Amino acid sequence: MSVSDANGGNHTMTYVLTFLPWIVYAVLPSAHWQWAALAGLLVAVGVIVKQRAAGCRPDALIIEYGSALFFAALAALAFTDPDSALHPYSAAVSSGVLTLIAGASLALGRPFTLGIAKQSTPPEIWAQPVFVRTNTVITAAWTLAFAATAAVLAVLAHAGQGHSTAATLVQIAGFVVPMLFTKRYVADVQARAGQK
Repeated sequence: MSVSDANGGNHTMTYVLTFLPWIVYAVLPSAHWQWAALAGLLVAVGVIVKQRAAGCRPDALIIEYGSALFFAALAALAFTDPDSALHPYSAAVSSGVLTLIAGASLALGRPFTLGIAKQSTPPEIWAQPVFVRTNTVITAAWTLAFAATAAVLAVLAHAGQGHSTAATLVQIAGFVVPMLFTKRYVADVQARAGQK
């Protein structure tokens, strides 16, 4: 049985595109967080438009739609109250929101990685238990990574380091680690399937 591209393979660029608004927000100067939030919103909308034009189904854009909503709300807050007490914790909150989006997709039985994997997998594979289970595990790993990132960023923010180089590195690790896990886990699943 094949689990071809259950969610690894050529999806690294898909993940980069999916999380591009968050990456943009993480690397822009935090002193001007309202502009960083607006940039995140514009990138999120651009990604949605690009992906929909390329034929992506809505279930492959769960994170993207959640990103657009989050950055719209954050930009509105940041522009109306630039000195908000939330500002030092905005990086932690952003990872917390990703945790909620990914966790909700799991709770609803529609892991966000499932839609991404369906883009390069034949429809006859979609209902196979190994395909669904693989994406459930992968989405759970991303959810845990986001939760851990949010927790570490909250601690750094509480210590006055919410927008430090350390915080940026934690945010980057929060994307890179689950991406590497995804590639490795899919390779392991494919190897086990090939032995049957």
